[in-house]
Amino acid sequence: MRSVLLTGFEPFDGATVNPSWEAVRLVPGVRAVQLPCVFGEALEHLREAVREHEPSVVVCVGQAGGRHDVTVERVAINLDDARIPDNAGRRPIDEPVVRDGPAAYFSTLPVKACVAAARSAGVPASVSHSAGTFVCNHVFYGLMHLIATERPALRGGFVHVPFAPEQVLGEAKPSMPITMIAEALAAIVSAAVSVAPGDDLRLVGGSLH
Repeated sequence: MRSVLLTGFEPFDGATVNPSWEAVRLVPGVRAVQLPCVFGEALEHLREAVREHEPSVVVCVGQAGGRHDVTVERVAINLDDARIPDNAGRRPIDEPVVRDGPAAYFSTLPVKACVAAARSAGVPASVSHSAGTFVCNHVFYGLMHLIATERPALRGGFVHVPFAPEQVLGEAKPSMPITMIAEALAAIVSAAVSVAPGDDLRLVGGSLH
């Protein structure tokens, strides 16, 4: 799995921890890189990491506070619309991630097989059809555009993870231990490298809303 690159984000919005990075660091046998939670700069760091490590699979990971399970993202959209500023104070509104790029890209990971693998590892997981419009989606779309335009042999996608327990002390918000998130990511990576490109499981993964 040394041809796999995992990325996580630095803390943002006043937090002192980001479970995406803490979990990525625990996954054995992969390259782990931390991205800044900054529009533009995050993509520059990602491109540099891809050039340096030449991975065959890239899985970017981010925090989705409020979600109760690990969610494998299916589609990235060409839109930056920041509800809060990033760590550099940038707050793009209704701007494309890539000017003149397509409206959206699908993940090239076997998203349903990844979800099934995480569940088999004992971790709640599901398919997600929205990665938001903050830096997570920015990176997801940028990764998929890089694959579509420059690195067609590369496979990639995005995974969102819940808050860590220490982030929600005294609050009625869902969370998941970092070690459990790491177990899910290891299972997802295993599915990503073992399922043939273009293949996936034929399982229900849709939603009504």
